[in-house]
Amino acid sequence: MWQDSETVKTSNQTVLPVGILAGVVATLLALGAMAQLSFAVVIYAASALPILIAGLGWGNRAAITAIITAGALGALMVSPPFAATMAVFTLVPAGWLSHLANLARPASEIGGPDRLLAWYPLSDILLHLCGLVTLGMIALGVVIGYGPDLTNELVDMMTTAFQAQDPSFAPDPESLAQTKQMFVLMLPMVQAGLWVLMLFAAFYIAIRVVSRSARALRPREDMPSALRMNRNALFVLLGGILLTFLGGVPAMIGATVFGAFAGGFLMAGFASLHFRSKGKDWRLPVLVLAYISSLLVLPAFLILVLGLADTRRAVALTPARDDQPENPS
Repeated sequence: MWQDSETVKTSNQTVLPVGILAGVVATLLALGAMAQLSFAVVIYAASALPILIAGLGWGNRAAITAIITAGALGALMVSPPFAATMAVFTLVPAGWLSHLANLARPASEIGGPDRLLAWYPLSDILLHLCGLVTLGMIALGVVIGYGPDLTNELVDMMTTAFQAQDPSFAPDPESLAQTKQMFVLMLPMVQAGLWVLMLFAAFYIAIRVVSRSARALRPREDMPSALRMNRNALFVLLGGILLTFLGGVPAMIGATVFGAFAGGFLMAGFASLHFRSKGKDWRLPVLVLAYISSLLVLPAFLILVLGLADTRRAVALTPARDDQPENPS
């Protein structure tokens, strides 16, 4: 059984102030995203960072305190729907990721050496993140009534904006209809994949920050060798693809599933590329070219295939500590 491992034994006098402070910072970042539209997505995703740092460094109690504080402040300062949106897209995923990252078990239980701890696999943490983002996007779609009517209005607004800039712009009606049909699936697909990338980036930064302090217990893993997707994610990705052929609501759900899990496989592909290029003379130019060209569909698809071809569960091991609490989770 995976067990929850606190980095150090801390009292509520330490945990509660840290959790409250993290919640306040998370709320301020979410509010800042509303004020600075140019970088709204980045700032909003960064609101997960304080929760992650609190959870990874001070444990579940600090993360839960931070989530409750941020939710309460969001409801009081803006509105309950704003707080609920924060909870679904940043607060709860961040708290859950930090909880998973703190799970460990004796390595002997999985066939490893004695006196070592095996930490919850990074591939499974990424799998959970993809699932959480999928559920969050679906919940948002239900609340806002996402569907062809909404996306058709967005396409019409963009067309009008283009025509205002260039009066000679006159799209073909058939091409416009195809764009609307494609947009209803592409929007949740891209949003889900982008959100997986950004939340995992926040998770990675939080690990780097906490690992520089004495509070970190989970080892700082070598991402190029450890970051892969769980093999079970292949079946979920295939299920999402099949749903897109059914049309209607199942197709929109399938597009969301595919986008979120494709984002995970895309990160795994880049990690695999980093790992395979270690020590090679061509490493730097190839990596730069890969990141720049991934903005295009075909190069991104090739990186995605690389992630699909290398699925595994890498388990990090550290020496067991005699003073480590053993609280089953």
